[in-house]
Amino acid sequence: MINYKFRPLFYFLILGLILFSCQSRSFEKEAGQVESFAEMVAAGVKPIALSPPMNSAEMDLFIPVMERLAEKYQVQYYRESALIQTDLFPVAASEGKEVLIIYQNPIFFQSYQNLKSDLESNSVEDKEDLSRRFGRLLGYPVWKINELLEANSTFRDLEDFGIQGQELSFYYRDLDRAKSFYQNKLGLNLIDENEDSATFQIAGDSRLVLKSVSGSAYSGQENKSVALALLTDNLEAWYAHVQEEKIPIKYTLKQNPEGAHDGFVAIDPEGYLLEFEMFRQHPENEVLMPELQRLEPKATSLGEELNFYATVTWLYYEDMLPMENFMMENLGLKLYADQGWAKIYRVSENSYLGLVDEKRGMNSFSEEKLVEVKFDLQDPQGWEEYLKNTLADSVRADRTFRDLGSYIFRF
Repeated sequence: MINYKFRPLFYFLILGLILFSCQSRSFEKEAGQVESFAEMVAAGVKPIALSPPMNSAEMDLFIPVMERLAEKYQVQYYRESALIQTDLFPVAASEGKEVLIIYQNPIFFQSYQNLKSDLESNSVEDKEDLSRRFGRLLGYPVWKINELLEANSTFRDLEDFGIQGQELSFYYRDLDRAKSFYQNKLGLNLIDENEDSATFQIAGDSRLVLKSVSGSAYSGQENKSVALALLTDNLEAWYAHVQEEKIPIKYTLKQNPEGAHDGFVAIDPEGYLLEFEMFRQHPENEVLMPELQRLEPKATSLGEELNFYATVTWLYYEDMLPMENFMMENLGLKLYADQGWAKIYRVSENSYLGLVDEKRGMNSFSEEKLVEVKFDLQDPQGWEEYLKNTLADSVRADRTFRDLGSYIFRF
């Protein structure tokens, strides 16, 4: 029990211990983190960076460390006592603490100030949008921003519900003829069929579904607005086979050892474009190639040499940028190849989606099209419930959604 006569002395001793504790801190961990961030800011990797949160006494002691690092990397810093609150980080992480905002270009620091002003004035109601602005300012890729939003808000993307594969659906007036083409002339493995459809495995979790126009919601006159890339390393063998089978060819075989990809384009019985394609080691394929090299080719019934190991479903758009954001922010798909006017996103192990600027692509954009994409989800009902709660689309059918180019996606 404390003797009240000596209480002032007791408090003095406690305060001394606290000050001694702060003064004796080496800040080795914090200094290492801040140095790493300062180097990234100086290299232009991050527009701004944040130091670890500290209380005021700790920050007073850390400032000389920051000054040394600022001089070493030619960066600037700002002592922020009230970090903006977004859905990227838990409020408790910085509440009542200070951080250092590290920057080199004053424009980026002004961007932070503008964002803070917008948050404080509530001039922008969409907190997710503000959170994404902060994430981009910190140099985070979209997938990392999504992860942080998922951890600190109700936000979810399609990836959270487990994408296990993809089906691409083509519609035909003569289903039997189309089925014979894919089974006999291309040698695809028929895994399921009924009176109105036939499902073929192309490779792994990538499937092609042929459906009858009869009884569907389509007339059969709609624009195709799609191309299916069949990935293979045996282009010459496939080209010879396609010629032998007298399959119509839209673009002849193009090969360029210095290019990013080679291929040719054939036409199926009712006008769908089939791109036989091989990707090469190239700067635009730095992320894609290691993924493709891991895949096992799936032989067709035509022989081991005539095989496929993945597909890219090419879809065509008038306005690419909003669709790129939709793919990454709403669906959670990662960009694996950037061809400028075409982007490739990974859906699952053997399935990719490609966005194409219609002004440069083989097809044009159309509001109505004779194609649908289906995702095989681990938790389709969970995604359905999430869409019901977040998507403002009163005419949306169950287990479907439309993208910004009016393509129908099922799951």
